[in-house]
Amino acid sequence: MPRTGPVIGVLGSYGGRNLGDEAILTGLLADVWARRPDARIVVFSRDPAHTLATHPGVLAEPWEGVSRNDSGAILDRLDLLLLGGGGILYDSEARRYLRLVLSAQERGLPVCTYAVGAGPLTESLDCTMVQETLSAAVEVTVRDSESRLLVEELGVTRPVTVTADPAMLLEPEPFPADLLHEEGIRPAGRLVGISVREPGRAAVQLDVDGYHRLLAQVGDFLVTRLDADVVFVPMEHDDIRHSHGVLSHMVAAARGRILHNSYRPRQLLGLMRHFDLAVGMRLHFVMFAAMAGVPLLPLPYAGKVFDFAQRIGAPTLRGVEREVEGPLLAEVDRLWDERDKRVADTAERVAELRRRATATGELIGPVLTGLNTC
Repeated sequence: MPRTGPVIGVLGSYGGRNLGDEAILTGLLADVWARRPDARIVVFSRDPAHTLATHPGVLAEPWEGVSRNDSGAILDRLDLLLLGGGGILYDSEARRYLRLVLSAQERGLPVCTYAVGAGPLTESLDCTMVQETLSAAVEVTVRDSESRLLVEELGVTRPVTVTADPAMLLEPEPFPADLLHEEGIRPAGRLVGISVREPGRAAVQLDVDGYHRLLAQVGDFLVTRLDADVVFVPMEHDDIRHSHGVLSHMVAAARGRILHNSYRPRQLLGLMRHFDLAVGMRLHFVMFAAMAGVPLLPLPYAGKVFDFAQRIGAPTLRGVEREVEGPLLAEVDRLWDERDKRVADTAERVAELRRRATATGELIGPVLTGLNTC
């Protein structure tokens, strides 16, 4: 179908080559196009060339470092702006996104938030901008209860609906065994997926060397306990360095591999089905493991991972922050022993989250339907 319909802008943390953010965008685009196949979608991206290459059918525009006049010219072409999804409303970062949202609203452009994540929010400028822009939005949806409580406490007057991350809408692509062979991985034996991350602004409490050593103990335990190979799955480029940091402390480092090739979000979801167990820090690694039915131990370094772990009934042990290996290794051991029961329980909760993820599009559906066609 020719896309000659309304022009919809999508603003989020896109183009940064983070597979979690790209998974969010993949789910969002599919959902919007399912409801408005004729829509022309403009993605505000850190790297428009990358966005154009990885998301066929979209238009892409830069927004960081762009003058107010230039960004205004782009906004003037739009019929609707979607903010999100993903965890973009937090201290010092929220204001960057919301300046564009505020400019859109000053032009009378309708704005909807799309399963956005919020927090931590303590800085007055960010808090004020969240309160003002979300109160003026047409629809406000957030991806977790923690985000709803936070924006309501800030005084957002619009009804706030908890849905779920749009990455929950994805279906896997096949990940054949020959791709594992290319990575030097033996697909015949047991495999455990591990996700690590840099401390960054979302995990400033982490001591890098301490958590590298802790996860190395987890990796060695998995090799010994399960006779498994461990596969480190980078969700963005800097994860490769931290994976090497963990691997350097492992006694059984020869049983570890780090993925180095580039993959699409749906491919990584397909990869998860090769794993017998998953231990992870990155939210979307944890999410993909849950969706694939893999026994899962999240390591909640931040509220968003903690909230998701609670929603799927997974353990919420904060072992990485405390750098205490005993409880963490005991939980890994328990997970393996109880894996069948836990997988069944997680599957029911994942099905509910997938239903919730469709609710975002259902809420903004009337807005999309009401947009004029050129």
